[in-house]
Amino acid sequence: MKCFWLGICCLTLLSSCSKSNGSDPVTPPVSPAPTALNTDFIRGADLSFTPEILLAGTSFKDNSQTKDLVQLFKDKGINTVRLRLWHSPVDGHSSLQEVLDFAKTLNAKGFNIWLDIHYSDTWADPGNQTKPNAWKNASLTTLKDSIYQYTSSTVQAFKNAGITLKLVQIGNETNSGFLWDLGKVGGSFDTNWSNYALLVKEAIRAVKDVSSTTKTMLHYAGFDTADWFFSNVAAQNISYDYIGLSYYPVWHGKSLDALQTALTSLVNKYQKPIIIAETSYPFTLSWNDYTNNVVGTTSQLIPAYDATPEGQNAYLKALFEVMRKIPGQQGLGICWWAPEWVSFKGPTATNGSNAENLTLFDFSNNALPALTSLGSYQ
Repeated sequence: MKCFWLGICCLTLLSSCSKSNGSDPVTPPVSPAPTALNTDFIRGADLSFTPEILLAGTSFKDNSQTKDLVQLFKDKGINTVRLRLWHSPVDGHSSLQEVLDFAKTLNAKGFNIWLDIHYSDTWADPGNQTKPNAWKNASLTTLKDSIYQYTSSTVQAFKNAGITLKLVQIGNETNSGFLWDLGKVGGSFDTNWSNYALLVKEAIRAVKDVSSTTKTMLHYAGFDTADWFFSNVAAQNISYDYIGLSYYPVWHGKSLDALQTALTSLVNKYQKPIIIAETSYPFTLSWNDYTNNVVGTTSQLIPAYDATPEGQNAYLKALFEVMRKIPGQQGLGICWWAPEWVSFKGPTATNGSNAENLTLFDFSNNALPALTSLGSYQ
C-alpha cells in the first residue's frame, strides 16, 4: 500500500513539473562534495635504502633533469619518511647510526620521521621475527627490560639530535608476534598473548616516557585476518595510537572493495586511525637487473590496473579513494615501500633489487607520475 501511494505522489510531482511555464527552471540536485582527507594525512615514502643507494653514487632525475633525491621527494610533496631500524645489522645498513644520520638530513628538510623498529638484526616479517643476537638467550624478564632500555635509548638518541619522531612502529608485520619465541603468537603459540602484550607494552611505555607526543603503531600484513590480531591486542588492553597494514595485491588480494570493507570495519570496531603502512605496484613487468623480481606476471596484477606508469598511477589514486571513504577521516595515510630501490648495483647484479619495477622511478631513474600523485593528492 505504501508503494502505491508513493507512486501516486511521484506522478503528481512529475505532473506539476511538466506544467512549468519555463520561468522557474528546475534546479538539479547538488552532488555532495567529496570527503576531504585528514589534514594530518601521511603522504609517505619508505626511504630505508637511500643511504646505501646514494653511497653507491646513484643519481635520480625528474623530467630528465638530475635532482638531489631527498629534495626531489620534498618538492613532490612527500611529508613523512619511514625508516627501518635493525638492532645490530651485519653490514651496518639500517643501523641506529646510519638511520640517525639520515634522519638528521630529512629533519633539516622538514620531513616527519616515522621509525620502523624491527626488533631484529635483519628483516622482520610474518615469517621471520628473529630476536637480536644480543638478546637470543634472554629470559622473559630480561627481554622485558631489554626492550624498554633499547626503545628508550633509541628514541632518546633522536631527541638528542633535535628530532621529535612523528611515529614509532612497534615491530614490523607482526602477524605472529615478534621476538620469537617468547613473543610469538598464533597457531601453537596462541596461548602466548600475555608474553607478547608484556613486551609490546614495555616498548610503547618507553616511547611515551621519552616523547609523549610521538604516536605508536602496531603493524599487520594484509587485512583478511587483521581483526583476529587486533581483537587479541584489545583483549590484552594494549594502548597504542594507530593501526598499520601492509597491502600488496600480489599477496593480499586484488579487491579494493574488500580492502575498503575491512579497513572501515577495523576503524569502526577499534576506534583507531588506520594507515596503509606499505604498498607498491609495478609500472612494468620487465626487469633491470638479474635479481628475481617479486612481481613479474599479469596474473599478479589487479585486472583494472596495467603494469604501466599510467596503471601504477591509477592504482595509487584508487587507493587514495579507499582511504577517503573511511569514516570520520580516520584513513590517515599511505606509505609507498622502497620507491627508490632501483637497480643500483648494475644490470647483471644477482643481489640487487627484486622490486625495481615497483619503484616510483623508471629504469632510467626518472620520476614516474605516481610519485607526483603520492605527494600531491588532497
